Amino acid sequence: MEVLTGRIIYAGKATGRVLASDKPIGFFGHVDPETGIIKDKEHPLLGESISGRVLVFPHAKGSTVGSYILYSLRKKNTAPAAIIIGECELIVAVGAIIAEIPTIDQIDISQLQTDDYVEIDGDTIRRA
Repeated sequence: MEVLTGRIIYAGKATGRVLASDKPIGFFGHVDPETGIIKDKEHPLLGESISGRVLVFPHAKGSTVGSYILYSLRKKNTAPAAIIIGECELIVAVGAIIAEIPTIDQIDISQLQTDDYVEIDGDTIRRA
């Protein structure tokens, strides 16, 4: 089992299948909070649901309203199980904290691929 370690943004435990992108993700206007489906027509994950997945991406883009979208996703049970982000900024940090989504950054995200199964515990990621 491969182990990766990063910096905790919001501590927690989570398990699940990875949904990975090498492109930034914007939450406001780009992710439907009702369904968790990415609706950004320019994004390679267009049509994919982040709900219950371990969302992996390099950094966020867009408005600070993205923090509220993460919170809204949690309230509607469409949030990702966890977030692994190359470099976290305030949009994702605030959203992850208020939505209580386990989040880790400072990870080489190229080591994680869509459909990898991972277990997250604090700052540690274990990939089966």
